[in-house]
Amino acid sequence: MVLPTLALWLLLSPAALPLAVAREGVAVGGNSAFSKLVPADTVEHSAGQQYADMLQQAAAKNALGAKDHPQVQRLRAIANRIIPFAVAWNPRARDWRWEVNLIGSQQINAFCMPGGKIVFYSGILAQLKLTDDEVAMVMGHEIAHALREHARARMAKNAATGIGASLLSQVLGLGQLGQTVTHYGAQLLSLQFSRSDESEADLVGMELAARAGYNPRAGITLWQKMAAASKGAPPQWLSTHPSGNSRIADIEKNLPQVMPLYERAKKG
Repeated sequence: MVLPTLALWLLLSPAALPLAVAREGVAVGGNSAFSKLVPADTVEHSAGQQYADMLQQAAAKNALGAKDHPQVQRLRAIANRIIPFAVAWNPRARDWRWEVNLIGSQQINAFCMPGGKIVFYSGILAQLKLTDDEVAMVMGHEIAHALREHARARMAKNAATGIGASLLSQVLGLGQLGQTVTHYGAQLLSLQFSRSDESEADLVGMELAARAGYNPRAGITLWQKMAAASKGAPPQWLSTHPSGNSRIADIEKNLPQVMPLYERAKKG
């Protein structure tokens, strides 16, 4: 059965998104309606399996940071300050089994998989010589992707494109969901977010960091360092992201919304 056009439009159109509630901080609206096409439990379970496999492979190469490694302790301390503010953006985060790990690699890269599975590569810390405020901006950005369920929405969009409109109703009815999620879920780490996803993660991440007491102005110096490190070719972490100049402009534009949060956190 083909889903009626009107019903599909009502489900996926921007008008169907939850209305933003007046609040202090950045304004980005509700999560993508596409994310509702794939069960969160399924995505988070797949992410957990892939994360465990990645850590096992890193450990086999002696590339997994030990829990007493100074940089591991540093990353986990920063995460412990940011994570309490995650629930306000996604109630599921309250039950996530958060993990923060460091993998030895020259890559300038970091990510947070669905379910709160965070990895930093040593290259992003060493090559960019990140301050704690700058680490918090990176971490907040990656956590924001998980909270806003960008991977879940991207999987749904890929599935809708891959299986064709005639089968979309079966996905909505969970008819072929297992096979679809297995196919696209296997590529969680290689999913490419849209520029709008990236811009949204910048803003949400900046707010998370500010509420945790990290200076959101560090986003400016972070992207300046990223631009300097790129040397004409963007590093992997920037491959699908907006340009550094665009990000800095957006950060500066939204500083008035987050600086009061930072100042309050510092006083507390």
